[in-house]
Amino acid sequence: MDANLWCCNITRTEAEYLLRQEDKEGGYVLRTSSHQGLYTVSVYSKTAGFSCIRHYQIKHTDSGQFFLAEKYTFGSIPEVITYHQHNAAGLVTRLRYLISPMRRSLPIAGFSSEKWEIDLSELTILDEVGSGQFGVVRLGMWKGQGKVAIKAVKENTMHDEDFIEEAKVMMRMDHPQLVKLYGVCLKQQPLMLVTEFMDNGCLLNFLRQRGRTVGGAWLLSTCQDICQGMTYLERHNYLHRDLAARNCLVDHQQKVKVSDFGMTRYVLDNQYTSSIGCKFPVKWSPPEVLHFSKYSSKSDVWSFGVVMWEVYSEGRIPFENHSNQEVVENISRGVRLYRPHRATSQIYNTMYRCWHETPLGRPTFSELLEHRQRGQCLKTLD
Repeated sequence: MDANLWCCNITRTEAEYLLRQEDKEGGYVLRTSSHQGLYTVSVYSKTAGFSCIRHYQIKHTDSGQFFLAEKYTFGSIPEVITYHQHNAAGLVTRLRYLISPMRRSLPIAGFSSEKWEIDLSELTILDEVGSGQFGVVRLGMWKGQGKVAIKAVKENTMHDEDFIEEAKVMMRMDHPQLVKLYGVCLKQQPLMLVTEFMDNGCLLNFLRQRGRTVGGAWLLSTCQDICQGMTYLERHNYLHRDLAARNCLVDHQQKVKVSDFGMTRYVLDNQYTSSIGCKFPVKWSPPEVLHFSKYSSKSDVWSFGVVMWEVYSEGRIPFENHSNQEVVENISRGVRLYRPHRATSQIYNTMYRCWHETPLGRPTFSELLEHRQRGQCLKTLD
């Protein structure tokens, strides 16, 4: 991408006017700086009703590398912009939405409304089947031909741009163990995601209601299903950041698929450091997330170990008699979850490998699934 295609020659005041007119979280303008030969990124952010604009000059090192945040240097300005589209890394927010004085606001790259937009009139919305952090999920029919799940976004819980980004991520993902996105409804409020319907609902509820009736082979198969889906995300440099039994779904054949992965970040360096105040599920989180809010595919691996524990404990709450603060203290001291009653020593050892104190000490999802390390991988534990 040529920087001249999206860089504009406007003043700081004009950039601020454009950003306030657009009023979108993460809106940004790339403009020529008042210092000749330099560029500035002006970024708009709004939180809890308050907005602000920050101006960041793109600097370069003595070796000719460019950066906005000193630790993250690149060989070109487009690479800098691409990185910060996915990682705030010191900025007030990620660069979510490019604003141009010629076209006002440019659509998010990779999103085609014609291909993916579903007209609300094509949907029959039926009973509520669940709810989550961002909205209510209902059973529906699409064109009267088959069941779908319709996820409506609660008002004031999510920016429209975040919703579109969630859809954009899910559109790219195609794997049997990931819940499939069929389309989106964008022309009304609330905004909606339309996905495949999973007849047996949430894995956590399934485990609590029917866990005692299923055999050990199903428990292992469930872990394999989830690991396969996560291996796909890992290979495509996506993080889930909230992997838990409550975010996995069970279909009519009792096969399990990973859901709610659309809120992940596409991270070019396989690591995402959250903004200050970012909420995360303490009992599913490793030390580097608890203390530094530092995410990677290896933090997802830690969470997967907890999911395995949930599966083999038939849906019990991890650290159920401890507060979040006690969990943080215990994890920091090296305390780990006990062996569930249905887990063999080999199965528990696989979980425990996921809970190594450091990310480097944990296996990858691919290693968990495929590699034979002392005979311990999910495909050889039958």
